[in-house]
Amino acid sequence: MTFIGIIPARYASTRFPGKPLALLGGVSVVERVYRQVVGVLDDAVVATDDTRIYDAVVAFGGKAVMTSIHHKSGTDRVWEAYKQQGHDFDVVVNIQGDEPFIQPAQLEAIQQCFALNATTEIATLVKPFTPQDGLAALQNPNSPKVVIDDSGRALYFSRSVIPYLRGVEPSEWLRTHTFYKHIGLYAYRPDVLREITSLPQSPLEIAESLEQLRWLQAGFHIQVGVSQVETIGIDTPEDLARAEEFLKNKSVK
Repeated sequence: MTFIGIIPARYASTRFPGKPLALLGGVSVVERVYRQVVGVLDDAVVATDDTRIYDAVVAFGGKAVMTSIHHKSGTDRVWEAYKQQGHDFDVVVNIQGDEPFIQPAQLEAIQQCFALNATTEIATLVKPFTPQDGLAALQNPNSPKVVIDDSGRALYFSRSVIPYLRGVEPSEWLRTHTFYKHIGLYAYRPDVLREITSLPQSPLEIAESLEQLRWLQAGFHIQVGVSQVETIGIDTPEDLARAEEFLKNKSVK
């Protein structure tokens, strides 16, 4: 099977304008993401709506394409970028442009969702919460949770804690049950990607502000791979500072 990684990267982020070009350890965030992907998948390309990002990617030797400024989601931008490639791939992997520490093992885990199950339409990753994460991390609405069926498919995603453990004190939840944290890495069959980008917003998606609920509500199946790797996403300048500290500690070791 052939896999292409497409990295959507916008300049006009509300919380952190210019984020893809912010320097992390002297290297731009978008370059770090690209370097983590290229060589693991069959191909990789940055999809952007800003010439500054496009020029920066080309300057470090990466591949980039220009896409519309009007896309409402990264998924839409990924589909436009895929259509520009000139040849087909079996699977399109949507890699967030603010995940500079994405690991090869995570990309390989999402590839396995398709290699082990020929019926997989969409795949994503989760990481188990541990007691060490603490209740605050579990209850954080900015960290979506996932429940999974016996075949490894997602039943539902929520910003709330799911499932609710009736009769168990919240302080004991993480010791009593394995909860799953969603990792925002997606992969799709190209025909499925085309279909989901044409769907209107759904009531569940609007309620939770989670795009993947639109796909579930429309009847698509999302296969889930499990990763033990923790990553650091960069949404704000404060996140960048934490990532810089993480990078320093990592290099010391």
